[in-house]
Amino acid sequence: QVELVESGGGSVQAGGSLRLSCVGSGNIYSINEMAWYRQVPGKQREFVARITTSGPRITYADSVQGRFTISRDYAKDTVYLQMNNLKPEDTAVYYCHLRMATNWRYWGQGTQVTVSS
Repeated sequence: QVELVESGGGSVQAGGSLRLSCVGSGNIYSINEMAWYRQVPGKQREFVARITTSGPRITYADSVQGRFTISRDYAKDTVYLQMNNLKPEDTAVYYCHLRMATNWRYWGQGTQVTVSS
């Protein structure tokens, strides 16, 4: 009974910025990590960024290192992805992911990000 709702996607020019948000709701008790993935049609879903509750420990894909920043609002079960200096190859559907201490995993519905050259 966990729901993740992403927002903030859209169409931007190369070099522009977007901030994605993902708000968790429902039967959430203990979050181990929240993360962002992305997927383009016909390709495998790709890891983008992750932030763990303990630490916290943050990990980025090499392709977005230095351009994207992941953060969390722990009081609101919300994770953000600040995306700067966007490139056309960043175009994808971006998915929020939540993993709880039980190892139950949940996905959001996805939000489209389109970067034009």
